Amino acid sequence: MTATLQTLWDASDANPVRQRLYDVLRHAIIRLVLAPGQALSEKEIANTFDVSRQPVREAFIRLSEAGLVEVRPQRGTFVVKISPQAVYSARFVREAIEVAVAKSAAAEGLSRRGLNELFELVERQRRCIGDEDFDRFYGLDEAFHQVLSFQAGHESAWRFTEAVKAHFDRVRYISVPDGTPLETLIDQHASIVRAIEARDPEAAERAVQAHLRELLISLPELMRRFPAMFDTTANGNPARRAAP
Repeated sequence: MTATLQTLWDASDANPVRQRLYDVLRHAIIRLVLAPGQALSEKEIANTFDVSRQPVREAFIRLSEAGLVEVRPQRGTFVVKISPQAVYSARFVREAIEVAVAKSAAAEGLSRRGLNELFELVERQRRCIGDEDFDRFYGLDEAFHQVLSFQAGHESAWRFTEAVKAHFDRVRYISVPDGTPLETLIDQHASIVRAIEARDPEAAERAVQAHLRELLISLPELMRRFPAMFDTTANGNPARRAAP
């Protein structure tokens, strides 16, 4: 665990240590470097990054507030397993925001530069297929949605989306090599950009909905293949409900 976590630490980051620790641990949880259900040692993480235990403790508190870790009295701190209900909720919020962003971009239009940047991101994603570079694909996928929000003039919408989509992102990260084919996801991105380019808000809405609901199609199979990663004791088992 130590060496893998260390690769996520950016020594050039000028943020305070407590913020850097939070960012690294959140990133590690979403990317499954820290696995669902894994115990976290305050002392071990402090030693890993050569920091005191106080900023680690503060990072754990923030991660707990974000629903990513659970502090169990007398037992320790654990990475929370993926909640299907939380995935549904995050998808619902994200779809509402991103549909609004895409419809706004289609209705008001994007600059040629903005459209070209989105198309270029789609092509860069296509180049990941042959290399099976799933980490790079995930990063480009994130960049696509961020650039769309920024080019449409809705930076705050992206920041709000980032704050609520952690559980959704963990499933996305599992699904990249094991769920929906990359070709399908890339074609869906291309459809979103074409609808915006055509100034067709309804087509943009349909394209975003199809893209974000794709994960729900893969979710039951991912839960079957990786049962240890999911908390199926709570509400929202997708195997027993249809996607909206």
